[in-house]
Amino acid sequence: MEAGADWSVESGGRPMPEGGLELYAWIFMRLSGVALLFLALGHMVLMHILNSVEVIDYDFVARRYASVLWRTYDFLMLFLAMLHGVNGARTILADVVTHPGRRFLFQSILFTVGAVFLVLGALVIFTFQPV
Repeated sequence: MEAGADWSVESGGRPMPEGGLELYAWIFMRLSGVALLFLALGHMVLMHILNSVEVIDYDFVARRYASVLWRTYDFLMLFLAMLHGVNGARTILADVVTHPGRRFLFQSILFTVGAVFLVLGALVIFTFQPV
């Protein structure tokens, strides 16, 4: 832990870093969290409130993905969720894994798995062709 950092539960969470990459990651977590809140709520309203589970099938997805808007919406949600989750897991690893070599190994695995899932999800979203 850095000298002078207040890590107590009463502090309200992780303190804002002084600068550098950690500051940008800290800001990203707050902004992406707010964006994801609205994206997920919009998804929930569209998929589970305005439409019943009986109408959500292959044809529903094919009609929805005929629009670039919905593909972009889903990709934005996927992109922000993957980066938000990977960044959160990276922060946890930095807190828990103190050995630099092990931390590098675990973070490398985390980044690789996150990138693979992001690429696979993007492929599904952007290459989907109705038959």
